[in-house]
Amino acid sequence: MFNANPAFSEQADSVVPGNIFLVGMMGAGKTSVGRVLAKRLNKAFYDSDHVIEERTGVKIPVIFEIEGEPGFRQRESAIIEELTALDDVVLATGGGVVLAQANRERLRARGTVVYLRASVKDLLNRTRHDKNRPLLQTADPRARLNELFDMRDPLYREVAHVTIDTGSQSLTTLVNRLHHVLEARGDRSAMTDQPQCEP
Repeated sequence: MFNANPAFSEQADSVVPGNIFLVGMMGAGKTSVGRVLAKRLNKAFYDSDHVIEERTGVKIPVIFEIEGEPGFRQRESAIIEELTALDDVVLATGGGVVLAQANRERLRARGTVVYLRASVKDLLNRTRHDKNRPLLQTADPRARLNELFDMRDPLYREVAHVTIDTGSQSLTTLVNRLHHVLEARGDRSAMTDQPQCEP
């Protein structure tokens, strides 16, 4: 069972209530954005992949090697069920979390889901030297990223309340934009729950 970070719990209530769940492809910036956003909103931050590594004591590629992707996805779903049940958190999820319908339903129902959307070109630039991406340890990472993007983009869009294209902007600029969108959405939440897109 998790406890909210005490560094956040003593501070004033955030102007953006509830949970914020970040989804998107590997390399989209979910962990970096989530960590900064959580600090700004006085919320506890969790990264589902990091929690899995802490629980198992090994890196994600080792889990893939020993248990295969199905074994990892089973662990991931259990962690998502646990983390989404917390209150007032920012959660960065793994890139494949949306593959399971149960995960999509939990994310959508238990918080505001933000899809950080990045181009395959940007994703490749950000992940090309990262050996902790087991799905990209292939002869043609670009082709694999294209395949994964085509498969997952519709699922990210399905689950997201808010979509933001990350582009090449700085982390600070991206967090500022996201914060503004979340505040605006909170102001309108009593009137509508329709998906929003931020170009």
